[in-house]
This record gives sequence, C-alpha cells and structure tokens, in this order.
Amino acid sequence: MTKRSENDPAEIGILVYPRALMSAVHGLTDMFHVAGMQSTEQGGVSAAQIRVSHWKLQDDGTVSKARDTHPGTSSGLLALILPPTLSDLPVGERMGNLPAFVRQQHERGTTICSVCGGAYLLAETGLAAGRTITTHWSHQELIGNRYADVRIDTDKLLIDEGDIITAGGMMAWIDLGLKLVDRYLGTDVMLATARFMIIDPGPREQSYYSVFAPKLDHGDTIILKIQHWLHGASTKGVTLQMMAERAGLGDRTFLRRFQKATGLNPTEYCQRLKIARSRDLLERSHLSIEQVAWQSGYDDTNAYRKIFRKILGLSPKEYRQRFSVSDSGRRLATAQNEMVPAL
Repeated sequence: MTKRSENDPAEIGILVYPRALMSAVHGLTDMFHVAGMQSTEQGGVSAAQIRVSHWKLQDDGTVSKARDTHPGTSSGLLALILPPTLSDLPVGERMGNLPAFVRQQHERGTTICSVCGGAYLLAETGLAAGRTITTHWSHQELIGNRYADVRIDTDKLLIDEGDIITAGGMMAWIDLGLKLVDRYLGTDVMLATARFMIIDPGPREQSYYSVFAPKLDHGDTIILKIQHWLHGASTKGVTLQMMAERAGLGDRTFLRRFQKATGLNPTEYCQRLKIARSRDLLERSHLSIEQVAWQSGYDDTNAYRKIFRKILGLSPKEYRQRFSVSDSGRRLATAQNEMVPAL
C-alpha cells in the first residue's frame, strides 16, 4: 500500500466471489455513496469520501478490479469486505487465488471484514486462526468443526479486532457498513447516513435473533429419548436426578453423555428450552412478564429475567418491545413503559 494523502478517498473493496449475495454487495456500495453525500453536505466539496471498488476472480486465476467509483490511481485498500452467500460456501478449489489475495491485502495493512458466510473465506485464508470471530449462528458448528483453530462467538453481531472485523447475520452488512462509515468518515456522517437510510444505528446483538436449535442427530438414542421428553412436557421442577433416572443411568454418566451429545449440560439445555418457549409468549401474547415466566416454567420472576438476559442480551420487556407481533402485546409493552396520566 502506497502512502495515502489526506485528500484521497478511503477505498473500501468488496470481494465479489462466486455466489456472493449481490444484494449485500450493491447495498454496501449504495450505503457508502449515501455516506459520501452526507459527508459533502456536512463538510463541503472537499469533505472526506469513500471510494468503492469491486474485485472479482478472473478466468486466468487472477483477482482484479471490476468496478471503481473513483477511477484512477489508488493508494490501496483500507478495508476489504467478504460479503455473505446464500448457497454454495466460499471454500475449496473454486475460490482459486481469492484466499491468497485476501492474505496479501492484509499484509499490506488492509482491514479484512467478513459478513455471515463470508467467514468461511476468512477462515480459509488462515487469518482467523487463534482469533474469535462471529458469523450467522447456523454456521457455528460447521465452521467450528472445519477450522478447529478458530473461536466462534455467535452471540455477537459485530466483532472488531482492528485489522479484522466480522459481522454475524446475513443482513449484518448494514451494521458493518455503518461501522466503516464511522471509522473513515466520522460519527456525525455515520448518524446522518443511518437517518437518511432509516436504519437503527443503535447497538444490537445476534443473540436477539438466534433460535434454540438443539442437536438431535448425535446418535445417542437414550439421550435423544430424554430430549423428546423435555420438549414434549413442562420442564418445571425437572432435576438432573429425574432425567438420569428416566434414562436409566447414574447421575454422572447421564451428565457426561448428555453434554457430549447436545453440547450443553442438562441445566443449560432446560434453561434454553424454557426461554425459547417464553420468547413465543412474549412475541404473540398479551400475558404479563410474571405470567410468561410462570408459563415458561419459572416460579421466580427475577431469576427468569436474569436468565433471559444472560441468554439473549435483552430483558423480557425489551424483547417484547422489539419483537412483539401481537397488537395487544405492543399495547401492553407501551403501557408498561409509559405512565399515562388519567384524563
């Protein structure tokens, strides 16, 4: 990377690999264009800008620039985005020299950014080894098994380690885009861009959106039988001893086999199952938080609130305010949040 002058636009590259999600590619391109408009509006014609370039794998195996919003001499990429994919994962021989290209850019000082399935391509480069990254929660197990030296935290929607930024869900390109606008054009421009595009710039976590997807294909028929029982009945009052007895195993043996099969200990499993049930009640009913806690299997509402926040990163009330699909639920959430004086 050559020395960049203050007047040079900040160049952000987007790697358009085979089967990349083009809505993310074009959405990011448009967001950076809007950010440039907002920057000019705030700072005049000499205000800082973002230069967007698209990079593609060519038939001869080389990677070259296919689009450039500011054609001309470049001082190099400040950031390179690996967008999400809807279908084929960006791994294997069909990626050609793309992993080498990404590594080369990183060595030149470029910040590498991945979104959702783009994390596979990041892992293929070896740059994520020993790092903690995020991706869509449905990819966690596959990436963890394929790249044992990469740590995955799918509770986070965005992890910024300076030289590597990873974003979780498919639409997390929005959060990444705002992050880069903030980094290269400033917070005022980022907020103006978010307002113009009607985007919530507030902090979010992927845990708000993840669902409890228990492992059922582990092959341990005894543990699977217990899982089916837990899913089909109330878990209120269920203890480790009760589950072990039903499985016909000693407590320690049951605990070891359950955790090996499901990846969770029985207590954590039951908690996630209860919280999954309560989420549905919060989204679709007008029940009070206390009633939701009770119907989810909790006698202690305070304990329910603490566990809910630990798993999802939000309180039950905050979750309802964001995700309720029931008009009555929305009215209740509003009533709980606002003290309206009597007329």
